Amino acid sequence: MYDRFGLVRERAVYGHCIYLDDIDRARMVSAGAAMSFCPTSKLFLGSGLFDVGAARAHGVRVGLGTDIGGGTSLSMLRTQAEAYKIVQLAGGRLAPLSTLYHATLGGARSLYLDDRVGNFEHGREGDFLVIDLVATPLLARRIERAATLPERLFAWTVLGDDRSVAATYLMGRRQNV
Repeated sequence: MYDRFGLVRERAVYGHCIYLDDIDRARMVSAGAAMSFCPTSKLFLGSGLFDVGAARAHGVRVGLGTDIGGGTSLSMLRTQAEAYKIVQLAGGRLAPLSTLYHATLGGARSLYLDDRVGNFEHGREGDFLVIDLVATPLLARRIERAATLPERLFAWTVLGDDRSVAATYLMGRRQNV
């Protein structure tokens, strides 16, 4: 129905996308549309599991969304942790670097803003956080035992909270939060 009315197009972002088939995913790719993976609402409402593997296999643009209307948090960090759980429940795997990608560059690509935000390439706007991986005793204890960057990132994703944000930068300027 969306396609019939010209709504499946570049820069269109569709939330949830849990009842799609391969034809739908292929159409989204050909049109340049994107999916917003909203795990906190899926867990809260119990309305289905996002198939990140199918989206990945088709090359669909996917960003992580908080969807506070049906979810439980505006925190992208909490949303990352819930995304991991959703993919586990669906029998898949979401690596820590993939989770971070969906929360940053994946979201920027979904909105066709990846030429300005979402990574640290030269000329980007410089919106980022500085993370303190030992901000809490529990996080510090887990990080102490992490041998690799993915292990550290996973520990921060599941154990970190707002206390682990040491600084916030917008357009390259530190913010007083």
